Amino acid sequence: MKDQQQTQQHLAAIDLGSNSFHMVVARIEDGHIHILDRLKEMVRLGAGLDENGRLSEEARTRALICLDRFGERVHDLPQGSVAAVGTKTLRQAKDSRQFLQVASEVLGHPISVIGGKEEARLVYLGVSHSLAAEDGKRFVMDIGGGSTELIIGENFEPLHLRSLNMGCVSMSREFFQNGKLDKKYWKQAGIAAHLKLRPVRRYFQKADWKSATGASGTIKAVGSVVNAIGLESYNITLDSLYRIRDIMIEAQHLHNLNLPGLKSDRYPVFAGGLAVLIATFEALRIKSMQVSEGALREGLLYERLGRIQSEDTRLKTVSSVQQRFQISKKHARRVSKTAHRLLTACEKSWDLRLEDAEMLHWASSLHEIGLAVSLSGYQKHGAYLLDNADLPGFSFEEQDWMSVLVRCHRKKISKKYFRDLPDKKQQTALRLVILLRLATLLHRSRKEETAVIEKIIANEKSLTIQFAEDELINHPLQLASLEQEANYLQNVDFELKFSS
Repeated sequence: MKDQQQTQQHLAAIDLGSNSFHMVVARIEDGHIHILDRLKEMVRLGAGLDENGRLSEEARTRALICLDRFGERVHDLPQGSVAAVGTKTLRQAKDSRQFLQVASEVLGHPISVIGGKEEARLVYLGVSHSLAAEDGKRFVMDIGGGSTELIIGENFEPLHLRSLNMGCVSMSREFFQNGKLDKKYWKQAGIAAHLKLRPVRRYFQKADWKSATGASGTIKAVGSVVNAIGLESYNITLDSLYRIRDIMIEAQHLHNLNLPGLKSDRYPVFAGGLAVLIATFEALRIKSMQVSEGALREGLLYERLGRIQSEDTRLKTVSSVQQRFQISKKHARRVSKTAHRLLTACEKSWDLRLEDAEMLHWASSLHEIGLAVSLSGYQKHGAYLLDNADLPGFSFEEQDWMSVLVRCHRKKISKKYFRDLPDKKQQTALRLVILLRLATLLHRSRKEETAVIEKIIANEKSLTIQFAEDELINHPLQLASLEQEANYLQNVDFELKFSS
């Protein structure tokens, strides 16, 4: 299977934020990233969530029109070279799965949703690559439309990640409705932000970081205002934040507000973001904060570059999970190797791709994670753990896939487990499950050697395996296991045939 990522010369990263959508396009040259293009549109996806947690038709339309334009820019880039992720609003929206199917088709590349900690990790990755190297720990903050990420890291390594449920869009909608900027609303917003910060305040106060850096829209906008009205030369301070707040209170309403350095499209959500930033400065005792050009989208670029250069974060995560849950790495490698061999024999007939091979490898590597809970029904425990664990480098969709593969890798199998996956991917998921089931079955003895297979023929709804002569006669347990497996697969309208 050819690795398309090894030959690509360009990368793109798209951040579907709660307030705005961003895209950066870059060229890889001698292992380094050179930004070629930046695009940004105010979509206000977060403002389009109704009381039932669903995206309004207007918000969906704005988003799809934007992605159609972005798609024109990355139309010629090969699959795997565009990293597109959704954040807080798409984590929260009840109909995000349906929206993402349509959005991915419009963009022409897959879109994933990432968790809060993964968002924080990628933000730190983008920020750390945009700053000069320095000794000691650094504090990094990103205020998005729906969430705020707080990170402590050192060099390029994040050490502590938190994502808080407050952002410039959500806070502006809740406390500054209809553009009112009265002092009482600022007080209410400040109290709410302090309550969100309270569980993490003590840790971040005592983390002994040497510098503070802010990233993305709100903080960059604040930096522009601070500079434009001459409050500070370079950095943001608490006094400068108070001064901007006082100017806004004096204006009483957005209609009367004139803040030099603040773009017009930022006005509707600026108050909520500023309230979060002031509360964070107060709660964490921040004296000064510099503004970074790097953020989530740059982090996505460096993450994708790492995969190309065989520095995939997911490899570290899988190894860490194996160690934490005492998974046998030797047995996992055996199963993964056999699963890949089976996949290679089926890839043309089943139209399997590189990402399918990767998914089969991750699931093979972690298929015994549930044994840490109990032997009985361990595939169920494993599926739950993979659904709910924080797995750096993996999107929610990738965790869903791994969960389905692990849940179905043994015992009875039902089509109901595939219903939450995109319709067009359910058949692929079933095929990967079958390959994983066969790989684990062939290594039931937990030995290096396995049955000698001479030929594999894959059809749309059947798989025929030709074993070496007398192979199954000499291994009656394996024969019995294959017969039982054939019965299991009949429940999903699939025929397993074998002979020796």
